[in-house]
This record gives sequence, structure tokens and C-alpha cells, in this order.
Amino acid sequence: MCLSDWHGWMGHDADIHPPHVPGHELAGTVAAVGTGVRTWKVGDRVTTPFCLGCGACDQCRAGQHQVCDRYYQPGFTGWGSFAEYVALPYADENLVALPDAVGFAAAALLGCRFATAYRAVVLQGRLRAGEWIAVHACGGVGLSAVMIAAALGARVVAVDVRDEKLAFARQLGAEVTINAAGLADVPGAVRQASGGDGAHVSIDALGSVATCVNSLGSLRKQGRHVQVGLMTGEDSHPPIPMGAVIARELEIRGSHGMAARDYRPMLDLIARGSLEPERLVQRTIALREAAAALPRMGAFEDVGVTVIDRF
Repeated sequence: MCLSDWHGWMGHDADIHPPHVPGHELAGTVAAVGTGVRTWKVGDRVTTPFCLGCGACDQCRAGQHQVCDRYYQPGFTGWGSFAEYVALPYADENLVALPDAVGFAAAALLGCRFATAYRAVVLQGRLRAGEWIAVHACGGVGLSAVMIAAALGARVVAVDVRDEKLAFARQLGAEVTINAAGLADVPGAVRQASGGDGAHVSIDALGSVATCVNSLGSLRKQGRHVQVGLMTGEDSHPPIPMGAVIARELEIRGSHGMAARDYRPMLDLIARGSLEPERLVQRTIALREAAAALPRMGAFEDVGVTVIDRF
């Protein structure tokens, strides 16, 4: 279960039209294949990105399936994985074979938060060993970013408003944690924690005016801000400090999932034990419990991730 599912339930996504089945992070075995599928067979262990590319548009031909012009998102543009079976189009383009060492619970949370965090940190943020990274908000995406950055040998500052989430972030590799609740100058605290200059990379993993502006303010000159958290409602149009962006030559990039073709390096790190996404799993529930659990996600009370693993 992902905060994006909650956004859909709240009506923040125009693609959703009831009746509807949510769920966009999944892993399992292939139960049936269409006549045009060439790569996969019944019984294969697979996962998939949350945003499926068609394989034929200009974006897909350039290898950027995550921004496909005709994208398909299970749980959004079509019925999703809060069910025993889910149908996925463009299977040859989008399914990912799971190594035997990667279990289904770990694989299920790769589809959105972990793969999105991996691309945000590694490909969009271009984080290098020894650099400072600030992660604003320690939900599923933020904690994934903390783990990935620490595995790369970066120095991690984790920011949140709850001590229990910050304690978990420290367990996952954060060198410094900052509780932003009531803190007047979050960017100043991040800059001080990172040697005075600020972070090389900063990620807004929540999607609010406060976390977005704080992330930009946390950067050193020529730093890279990556926007991962969805910005909806009153937070849709944050007041970006463009003067600072220009004067300090800051870089602003978005990160929208990750194409199936880019999964291999991440899966290799998981198979070797360098990344352990299963550590993010706080609890597992049955499908019948999902209807009650989904509305509660808006309270941001959970530490870690909830996975539906039985029917």
C-alpha cells in the first residue's frame, strides 16, 4: 500500500472512475499470457514498474518508458493489484524477472516507492559516494532513499516531524536526523549538519510547499533538488525561490518511477544484500483489511510499509 493509492482514493487523480480497483505495486507469478506475449510464460516470478510504457512512442523508443506518451498505470488508468489477479498490458516491455533471492514482499514495494527513490537518487540526483544528501520526509519513498543513498556511500541527513520515523531512518543509514516539527529554519539546520555549505542533493519525498521549499533551501551551490512527492491541492503550485535557483545555479528535476529496463542494477544490489527493501515492511495484511487501512494512510502514522500478502 502506497501513499499514491491514498491520493487516488481521495480523488486527486483524474484517471480514476468508479467502480475501481486500486493498487499499483505488485509482484507475483504469471497466471496467463496473451497471444502476442513473447518473453514470458506461466509460472514466471515477476514484478513491474507502476507506470507501464507502450514501447512504441517517442519516449519509449528513447528508453524513457516511465514518461510514456500512452502510459498505463494499474490502479489508476486501469484496475490494479488489490485483487487476486491483475491484467497488465505491454508485458514484454514492462515485466521484470525476479531473482530467486528476492521475495515477493520485497519485490512488491519496488514498483513505486523503492524504484522511484532509486532513480531519484542514482539517475536523477546523480549522487556520488561521500556527497551529502538531504531527504525531506521519511515515509516509504524517503526511507527507501535513505537506504539507497547510504548503500552508495553518501552521507545522509533525514528530516521528518516524527521521532520514530527518524529513528528508523538512522537504522537504515542516516548519519544525521532532524525533527522539523516547530523548527523555524529547516534549511539552516540541514546546512549546518552537512558542514555549513548544504547538501549536494536534496529530495522532497512528501510533496508539500514546506518540504519542497525546504529541500531547495538545503542545497549548496550547484546542488540538485529532486521532486518525488506528489504535489496536490493547495500544494500544487509551490512558490519556488527562482532568484536562489539562478544565483546559486541550482538544478530542479522530477522523478516519475523507473523503466523496467533500468531495474537490473537495483535488483543486483538487492540480490547481493547491499539493499534490503524488506526491512521497510512494517506489517502484512490480508486483502479484506485494505479498505480500512487505505483511508488511514492520510494520517501519516505508519512507520515503514504495509504489504497485502494474502487473500
